[in-house]
Amino acid sequence: MNKPPIPKDLAAEMVRVRRQAALSFLFCAPVLAMAVWWLPQQFEFPAEVGERLAFAARANLLIMLWVLIGVGTIARLRRKSAHDTAGSAYGPPSERLRVPLAFLQNTLEHAVLAAFAALALATVEGEAPLAFIVGMVVLFAIGRITFWRGYPRGSPGRAFGVVTTALPIMGSFAWVIYDLIASLLRGVG
Repeated sequence: MNKPPIPKDLAAEMVRVRRQAALSFLFCAPVLAMAVWWLPQQFEFPAEVGERLAFAARANLLIMLWVLIGVGTIARLRRKSAHDTAGSAYGPPSERLRVPLAFLQNTLEHAVLAAFAALALATVEGEAPLAFIVGMVVLFAIGRITFWRGYPRGSPGRAFGVVTTALPIMGSFAWVIYDLIASLLRGVG
């Protein structure tokens, strides 16, 4: 059984994690800014609430595709392993299944947050929030790919993918909360 990469120097490991997180921010910020600025100039986004929610639901399908990829990978690997075919209730996973299981768990957690974020963001008026959803879907895919590929290299290897997946979600939450507070204040004033 392969042991997970345990850092010899935790402080140095966290520096590498922060560096990857910063690189992710430097990657995500222009992608999202370009989506919000450029996409509304190229495409007409829906204006009616029902159409906007349908747009977000379809975007969520692309996010959930990554959960489907994780589930499919696990199913395929289980069918090829006598150790894993009985299921997780009957013992720990084989070494071959551990990273795909971790990918699936992390992806599922992020997908739930991203799906709710996209639906909520679709309720914010204007084309920019819908363009942001497009950017979030693209970054979700990039984040999941880089997370999976980096997993064997420990936390610095996963950091870029995790942050690339999470930053647009956090941006969506912030945008919706700001809009909610602004709407409440407009109603009071």
